[in-house]
Amino acid sequence: MTAKHISEILRDLADPTIAEHSQRFFKTRKGQYGEGDNFLGIRVPILREQAKQFSDMPLKEGRSVLKSAFHEERLCALLILVQKFAKGAEKERAAIYTLYIKNTKYINNWDLVDSSAHQIVGGFLADKDKQPLYTFTQSKSLWERRIAIIATYHFIKKNQFNDALSISKSLLKDKEDLIHKAVGWMLREVGKRDLATEQTFLQLHYKQMPRTMLRYAIEKFPERERKKYLNGIA
Repeated sequence: MTAKHISEILRDLADPTIAEHSQRFFKTRKGQYGEGDNFLGIRVPILREQAKQFSDMPLKEGRSVLKSAFHEERLCALLILVQKFAKGAEKERAAIYTLYIKNTKYINNWDLVDSSAHQIVGGFLADKDKQPLYTFTQSKSLWERRIAIIATYHFIKKNQFNDALSISKSLLKDKEDLIHKAVGWMLREVGKRDLATEQTFLQLHYKQMPRTMLRYAIEKFPERERKKYLNGIA
């Protein structure tokens, strides 16, 4: 399965109407976070089905697809890499992780990050030094910072919260709304598994948290408790 073959198949599935909608939804205008991205117009469920058919794609070809100018082709490449990572031996997982880390400039929208970072980056670093995540929290790239926090979802699902909380703390003053949402989401996921741990973090930091981050973090709290946090009296 070559990159050219995958591209030909996906472009045959293109829908200009869906593409036009996606251009707006993913904020591709000048000055927006997805500026300049191009879309074919393929729904995610269809991409997931196609990715299953391309599971034998060599990593070299995957790198080529990941560098595509089209969003859906990059997403398809990532979905394939996630599948290969899940089934791969340690050597292949290491190769996929390295490919991912070296090509983050192509993982340049929230759906691309959210569909792959916790599986690949979190999965690979689960039993290793987490320093790469902390390095990413200092990156000028919005998407590398989002990779850092979303990768911790892998640890959260194993009831390991320290890195998620540490990275959340380091991103409290981030200026990007997409980081606020991601941090709030991960804090909410911590709370689903250990409410006391989330509440302890919030008590220390909620008054400094951006409003969006706080709203995401407390989304599942009872209404009365949510209002206390939002009014600064929790």
